Amino acid sequence: MSSRLTLYKVVETMVVTDESLESIINEWVGQGWSFDNFQFAMRESSKRPAMAYVIFTRMASEDEE
Repeated sequence: MSSRLTLYKVVETMVVTDESLESIINEWVGQGWSFDNFQFAMRESSKRPAMAYVIFTRMASEDEE
């Protein structure tokens, strides 16, 4: 009996626009990953994020790891 594991995929981008984030989500969801969340890295001198990490998950059995 194989157990299920949660695999994580983190995609880093320095282009933090709605179009670039949407493109990343569509690309990885199309490959079977589920979108989990965003993490943003901020600049002190700006209210806009300097970069973003887009986090995905996928369930896999131990032999798929």
